Amino acid sequence: MAALLHSIDAEADVAARFIGVLKLEREALNSGDLDSLDALLQRKNDLAAELGRLAEQREAFLASHGLGSDRAGMESWLVAHPARKVAQKAWSRLLLLAGEAREINRLNGELIQIRVQHNAQALEALLGASRPPSLYGPDGQSAPHSRRRIDDAA
Repeated sequence: MAALLHSIDAEADVAARFIGVLKLEREALNSGDLDSLDALLQRKNDLAAELGRLAEQREAFLASHGLGSDRAGMESWLVAHPARKVAQKAWSRLLLLAGEAREINRLNGELIQIRVQHNAQALEALLGASRPPSLYGPDGQSAPHSRRRIDDAA
């Protein structure tokens, strides 16, 4: 029991740190501080790896008790051990933090998508401004730009 409680508490603590990094990422995206994103990405990857390791410990504990290694397995263990209120609190905290992390990550993804779209539009505007205007062909339709010169000698 102590090993499970320790694992869940550690998972929740790392999840809280992960949320902190996600919030820093959101601030960097909002302020346009793109230089700090590489370092934040590395911290996120490190914390995600640590979360994975801790989840594996919890899953191994559940498997050793004949339970599934998923959320349902944890819920089954808690139902079978109702006197373990401390474990229930730790598990609830972990679930709350996981939900918060998922939502912040989703919002950060939307911010990134907005930045990508903005950059694509800016690039298109710059490229469009550098292109010469289109010419019209004999049929009155816009002709694609070519490097041929107009020959008026004919």
